[in-house]
Amino acid sequence: MADELKKPYSSLDAKPNADSLIKPGELVDLVEVTPLTLNDRRIYNLMLEHAWEEIDKPVVHHISKATLRGTHNSNDRIGDSVERLMRAIVKVSVLKDGEPAIERVQLLGGNIELEQPDGMLYYEIPRALRKIIKNSTVFARLQKEVMFALSSKYALTLYEMVQKRGNLRFKSSEKFKLEELRGILGVPKGKLTTWSNLNLRALAPAVDEVNALSDYNVSMTPYKEGRRVAGVVLEWTRKDAAGQSAADREIEYSKVGRKARLEGRVEQVVETPQIKPRPAWLERAGESLRSETYETAKLRFPGYDIYHVESEWRSWAADREPPRDADKAYLAFFRTFAERNPI
Repeated sequence: MADELKKPYSSLDAKPNADSLIKPGELVDLVEVTPLTLNDRRIYNLMLEHAWEEIDKPVVHHISKATLRGTHNSNDRIGDSVERLMRAIVKVSVLKDGEPAIERVQLLGGNIELEQPDGMLYYEIPRALRKIIKNSTVFARLQKEVMFALSSKYALTLYEMVQKRGNLRFKSSEKFKLEELRGILGVPKGKLTTWSNLNLRALAPAVDEVNALSDYNVSMTPYKEGRRVAGVVLEWTRKDAAGQSAADREIEYSKVGRKARLEGRVEQVVETPQIKPRPAWLERAGESLRSETYETAKLRFPGYDIYHVESEWRSWAADREPPRDADKAYLAFFRTFAERNPI
């Protein structure tokens, strides 16, 4: 019917790809009653990604511990994070009978971890959270390379907040009361109680990292009520091509010395690895990636045949939607390949 209302776009209609994952907006702006760590948040994002195809259904999902472990050699952190996620209670803004409401839910349900180091973790998404995700119409698309490059949970949360809001057509700023912002960032009770400490220890470093590594320029400007700082105005603008290229380069650099680079105290010197010519047989699989991408792969994953991994990536991606950025997609695939095929 011509006058029939169009069904709103669902977050579930968005699809993860090799270099990015989807996070429902309700899980971006949630308030942590039980504070989580940076590693907890990364692990949870990966669990959401692997459950995404059936995340609104009452099924048991699974993910390899190697994927969750990342570059760490021990599974201990996985168990600690899973237990914190099971205990975590969060407050989510929802609508109940058309009225704004707060719903308190658990982030993670029951799970089974196989004991072998390279085993699987089987887990469930709680029923109340499945319903929230099913009804979600706003989401953040998170670039995995950025997620793993950010060095604090405050920076990761700010990045998620901006990614959720970045594509809004008629909005480029939003006000947050300080207590609201503390809750979203997961600042523990009794910590960073003054504006100066909160800004110095959490907000300013997070803004610097997000500006350096993401596709957006971000600022947080305090505003006062009387003589007291009452909140901040978050503003975001998408970077131009030069700004995005600079962010891509910073992601490729080591985290060591990043703070000094962001403050302009050192000049970055990178030793360029020797890269052998791309083999002729690979030309049939697709166009060559940027030379900097192969250099980055060689630096990040020494000992691996970068062209063999490219072949594996192209075979894996053959029946999937082409990535927005092939170079980022290759490096993201390389990370997972290296985790699953250690040398």
